[in-house]
Amino acid sequence: MIIHLLDQIQALKETGEPFAIATVVRAEKPTSAKPGAVALITSDGTLTGWIGGSCAAPAVKEEALKALSEGTPRLLRLCPPEALGQGTTDGVTEVVLTCISGGTYEIYIEPQLVQPELIILGHLATSEALARLAKAVGYPVTVMGWDVNPQRFAFADHVVEGLDLNHVKVTGRTFIIVASHGNYDEPALEAAFKTPAPYIALVASPRRAEAVMQYLRDSDLPHGWQERFKYPAGLNIGAVTEDEIALSILAEMVEYRRRRSRAGMETVLAIEEPEVAKDPVCGMSVQVENAHFIAEYNDRTYYFCCAGCKRAFETAPETFLVEE
Repeated sequence: MIIHLLDQIQALKETGEPFAIATVVRAEKPTSAKPGAVALITSDGTLTGWIGGSCAAPAVKEEALKALSEGTPRLLRLCPPEALGQGTTDGVTEVVLTCISGGTYEIYIEPQLVQPELIILGHLATSEALARLAKAVGYPVTVMGWDVNPQRFAFADHVVEGLDLNHVKVTGRTFIIVASHGNYDEPALEAAFKTPAPYIALVASPRRAEAVMQYLRDSDLPHGWQERFKYPAGLNIGAVTEDEIALSILAEMVEYRRRRSRAGMETVLAIEEPEVAKDPVCGMSVQVENAHFIAEYNDRTYYFCCAGCKRAFETAPETFLVEE
């Protein structure tokens, strides 16, 4: 049951660390893990919990890292060679396990990714409305500005006085909205364009936006800054009130994010895939860094998923190297 992992899940959510949850949804005997067995896999490949033995775990970790990298869940079937291709295969990733005694697992892997962040540079009513709405739909919100009132924005995750974006974390999944209504639009945008944020928008009338745009053209900004700039901010829904303007901006953020994802332009999570080696006995993938069963033969290192495979190799190594 997942209950024994709840404390770790909560800790990962609080620190903003991505992870995947793997759940055994079906099992054909004989298998060591039963339906409902759960494991948690972090982005460094660490597996906590139980979803099967020494052959199943490496396959689950490998697929979990792919799920985190792509941002999409996956259904994994671990089966012996004779069961390969049986049943529905649409949307299913099959992995042949030669070490198990005939059973089949089906494991659902669901990535838990970090929600994109929102940074609002502004202290007036539009900023307040946008911060409240973004928090309501799950965005971590930071509010910054020269006249930011921490009491007014007490519901935000972070409130930072000033425009120094070096004091906050900005990534390729950060949205920045400048909504100072002319008070400090230009310096706020100059600071924003020096970050890797892919979407930077200005809340302003078309006339005011054109004046700011001219200022930015005459400034020393990183190459390609115009491709990241949206003005005026928000979808054109005829918004008038602060709440309506905030809604149009949030809708545009969602549309922008989903469009980039569909086009394959968004890297959900950069995963450094661990070095793996093939077990010469059973063919399973073995993570080199964490391998416990290792043998040397003819000045080469071999890695094994379990003690049985290692012993079989050491007994007759040439038997397993005929294809090399």
